[in-house]
Amino acid sequence: MASALCWTGFLFVVWLVLTGHGSDIDSAGLLFWRRGSDLVPAGPQWLLEAVRDITALGGVLLRNLILLGVLAALLFLRLKREAVLLTGTVMGGWLVNSLVKLAVGRPRPMIVPHLTEAGGQSFPSGHSFNSAVVYIAIALAFAAISPRRSVRWTLVGTAIVLSITIAVSRIWLGVHFPTDVTAGWLGGAGWAFLASALLHRPAQVVAEQADDMLDSVTPAR
Repeated sequence: MASALCWTGFLFVVWLVLTGHGSDIDSAGLLFWRRGSDLVPAGPQWLLEAVRDITALGGVLLRNLILLGVLAALLFLRLKREAVLLTGTVMGGWLVNSLVKLAVGRPRPMIVPHLTEAGGQSFPSGHSFNSAVVYIAIALAFAAISPRRSVRWTLVGTAIVLSITIAVSRIWLGVHFPTDVTAGWLGGAGWAFLASALLHRPAQVVAEQADDMLDSVTPAR
């Protein structure tokens, strides 16, 4: 249900972009809360640095380091199914995002200055899509092993807030249109929820096969 809602929103934003109906939203979003002729965001310098730190959490390096750490923790806890599911979710999400970027081919905004380095196509935002995939999938992996509903909701809710914050930081830094990050987050979240539903059984089979292989090579005592 969560995946269906996210993908419906994603398709609506794609329609806005392809038909040009989202141009006013994009312009207003990029120009919001900016000052002076140089169109930099209002606020102290430390706030800008904080936004850059937040956006780094969705970058390739930190995002993948966190992912590797979580995978190591899951394997240490002997949660092979969750590790396989998380790996498949992230790899599939990266592929989906890359294909959509190639299909749409939207250039990055030039309305305001870019306050961080950014390359490649603009739609959907890779930071928004991939951070939603990684952090929500991580939350779902750990939520699956918790018997308490409050813990599960807290994990998933925290991942949603974190990934949305990363998405908004891309608009603040001027490297993405609002529709880029909206579609990116909806697509990433939708993929994380969809993969959790579709890949659960295949991941369990792979984990059981891995257990069987380990048992076959482990010498009997």
